[in-house]
Amino acid sequence: MAFPPHIVEDCMGLLKLFSDGTVFRSNIQFQEQPSSTQQHNNLVLFKDYIFHKKFNLHLRLYKPKHDNDDNGAESKEKLPVLMFLHGGGFCFGSHAWPHIHACCARLAVDLRAVVVAPDYRLAPEHRLPAAVDDCVEAVRWLKRQGHGGDSWVTRRVDFERVFVFGDSSGGNIAHHLAVQLGSGSREMDPVRVRGYVLMGPFFGGVVRTKSEVGPPEQMLTLDLLDRLSIPIGENRDHPLANPFGPNSQNLAEVKLDPILVIVGGNELLKDRAKDYATRLKELGKNIEYVEFKDKEHGFLTHDSSSQVVQDLLQIIKQFMLQNSS
Repeated sequence: MAFPPHIVEDCMGLLKLFSDGTVFRSNIQFQEQPSSTQQHNNLVLFKDYIFHKKFNLHLRLYKPKHDNDDNGAESKEKLPVLMFLHGGGFCFGSHAWPHIHACCARLAVDLRAVVVAPDYRLAPEHRLPAAVDDCVEAVRWLKRQGHGGDSWVTRRVDFERVFVFGDSSGGNIAHHLAVQLGSGSREMDPVRVRGYVLMGPFFGGVVRTKSEVGPPEQMLTLDLLDRLSIPIGENRDHPLANPFGPNSQNLAEVKLDPILVIVGGNELLKDRAKDYATRLKELGKNIEYVEFKDKEHGFLTHDSSSQVVQDLLQIIKQFMLQNSS
C-alpha cells in the first residue's frame, strides 16, 4: 500500500519539505513602504537580464536616473558596480521582491553605483554549493558585458571598480566568492573586484555561539542553514557553512580583497560574524567590523528608508572610496 508523502521538514510553515522530495514554499513577500518604493523607482532606471540560460536565472540592473554634472548636462563619470546578493537563508528571496527591489534602488542612488542583483537557485531543491556557483556565473556575465555586451549595461560602467555586497545568506556567498576569486586575480578581466561587504553573514557551526542560543528573531531561523541548505548528510561545520570548520580551507594561505563585516547588535549571528572578522584580522587580512547597537537581522532590507540605514550607507560609501584604487 502506497502512503502519501509526509512532511519531513517544516520551517515556520513557510517552507515544507516532503518525503518524496517535493517542496512547498510560501509566496510570502515582505513589503516596503509604498511611498518609499515610489521614491526609489523615480530615481533609478532598471532592466532585467537573463544571465544563466541553463537554469533560467535572471538579474536586475539598476542605474541612478538623474546624474548630471555642475552644468546640468548628463555626467560622463563612470560609476562603480555593486553586485548585491540577496538574503533568505538560501531558501527564499528574489531581486523582484518589493523590499529587495527598494533596497537595491536606494543603494544605486545613495552610493552612486550601478547595482547588479542576481537571483540564484534556492534550497532545499538546490542545496549548496548551487547558490555560490550561480553567483560566480553572475560575475562571469558581468565579465562578458565588459567585452562588448549590451550598450545600456556598459554605458558609464567602471568594470575596474566592482564591489560584492552580500546580505545574510548572500554574505555567506560573498565570502566564498572572495575566496574563489582571490585578490589580484585577472580571471574575470575586465572585472576587478575591489572589496566585499558582508551584512549579517549566514555562517554556522556545530558548536553554537552565545548569541545563537539567545532570544529568537522574527526574521531569522537557524533551521534554514542547519537542515535545508547544506549538502545532505553534512553538518553545520561543512566548509560552505563554517569558514573555520575542521575541513575548511586554510584562509591564511588565501589572498583576500578588503572585507567589511556589518552586523546588528541583537542578531543571532552576531558572535559568529565577530569571530569571523577577528580571525581574519589575526591572519593579517584587510577586514573591518562594524556593529549596529540593538539592530536585528535584516535591518537593511526590511527598513531601507530609515536613518540608521543612512548611517550604514555612509560607512559602505567610505569603504568603497578607500578601496577604489
